Amino acid sequence: MLSAACTGAPTSAESEPRPSAGGLEAYYGQKLSFGSCADYGTTPGEKKQYVAPFECARLTVPLDYQDPKGRTIQVAVLRLPAQGDPGQRIGSLVLNPGGPGGSGMAQTPAFSVAHAKSPLLQRFDVVGFDPRGVGSSTPAIRCFTDAERDRGEDQTTLLASAGQWTGEDTRRLAERCAKGSGGTEMLAAVGTRNVARDMDVLRAALGDDKLTFAGQSYGTRLGAVYAEMFGKNVRAMVLDGVIDPTLQNPQRRLTQQAGFQQNFDKLAAACAAGKDCPLGADPTRATEVFQKLVQPLIDKPVPAGDGRTLNFNQAIGGVTAGLYYPEAWPALIKGLARLKQGDGSQIVKVGEVFGGRDPSGVWTNFLEANLAVNCNDEVRRTPEQEARLRADIIRISPYVATGREVDGVTRDACESWPGKPSLGIPYAQDVKGLPASLIISVTGDPATPYAAGRVLADEIGGTVLTVEGARHTVAQEGVNPCVNAAFAAYLVDLKVPAEDRRCRL
Repeated sequence: MLSAACTGAPTSAESEPRPSAGGLEAYYGQKLSFGSCADYGTTPGEKKQYVAPFECARLTVPLDYQDPKGRTIQVAVLRLPAQGDPGQRIGSLVLNPGGPGGSGMAQTPAFSVAHAKSPLLQRFDVVGFDPRGVGSSTPAIRCFTDAERDRGEDQTTLLASAGQWTGEDTRRLAERCAKGSGGTEMLAAVGTRNVARDMDVLRAALGDDKLTFAGQSYGTRLGAVYAEMFGKNVRAMVLDGVIDPTLQNPQRRLTQQAGFQQNFDKLAAACAAGKDCPLGADPTRATEVFQKLVQPLIDKPVPAGDGRTLNFNQAIGGVTAGLYYPEAWPALIKGLARLKQGDGSQIVKVGEVFGGRDPSGVWTNFLEANLAVNCNDEVRRTPEQEARLRADIIRISPYVATGREVDGVTRDACESWPGKPSLGIPYAQDVKGLPASLIISVTGDPATPYAAGRVLADEIGGTVLTVEGARHTVAQEGVNPCVNAAFAAYLVDLKVPAEDRRCRL
């Protein structure tokens, strides 16, 4: 039996199962047994990071919260104990790095380096967890082998992809994901509302009466949904790089692609200011030059080193990944220059770092989990609706154009996914008992537009810290002193910055 989370109707905090109801007491009453992280990590790179002083544990949660005596699954948790005086410890700071599909466990070591001199590490246990279906949690969503991913055959991200899909293709995708992930029941149970439920169980298992949370990108969706369901259980919440809670998937994707086109244009201008720009000396023609460079890859991929190739979908994915952060633009320009010479290795590398490929050749399940969560969360589209959306994306963001007709056999990858979408959009509409939250929005964020932060602030009563710049998210990375100070002051002392406070990257 599928839970209420799979019926398509959002669940408010008022109807949410309480720890004392329906057999959830055992979950809320469990104590985490932290110890060695030797059995955690899905890649060699992760295993090298998950060492002392980090410690790990597994949280047991029900697959279906409406059937708590039924099947259980495990959520993997990593903790860095507070480094300061025990008497000054505030509690746990729980992180989510985004995605969906991002590993909170992997985020924690990076966060500890970025904020090594911050009072946050002194006052909080920093806790990262892999949401259900992600990373070291079990079972994890798995659809493709590493070799298939290396060949660009993964099919889990179809934005701006070349080629055509049939209903049979989407059925096979769902079937192979179910086979590798613990069955159709697991595929239908990894939506954001169930992750929010897990996070409340985690809060209790950590011994915290109230949750202190920092989420970025998709983590802002998770945080907003938690606020809607468990607002009275929040101590402090930082949401950085906000997903608009009022937009359905098509509208959200269009605003996102408009942002990526803007950053592509900025990349072209920066490139043209240098010597021998592979996009040409005239930024207004850069999209045209780029199309001529990548569209031939649809029929004829180019070598990318180690016996591998770069196809059109991988090229678009790699460039789009690099557009998130200006510091990646030099690598993109270098990669495009190499591509002009018939070498796709640099573009492949940029895309694979984003997609979760370890240097050893082992992939995380980031992209597969991303697909699974989105299929659980958002309404699915008919082939006709998907074709219209693809056409609109190409109009708004022409750098992704295939140069070929978009027709009615284009498919939503979630078309045959089991269960029904469970998020409910708009969400965070009935938030009760939530204390003042901190929302961070970057004016030139390509993936989560600045205006979305204002929308969410209106919905949940948060304060927006405006950051002038052109990157996606900023607080957890610790890259800006102004943001770092506001971030720490809010989490430690609950001091919300003034509404007119601005930082500049």
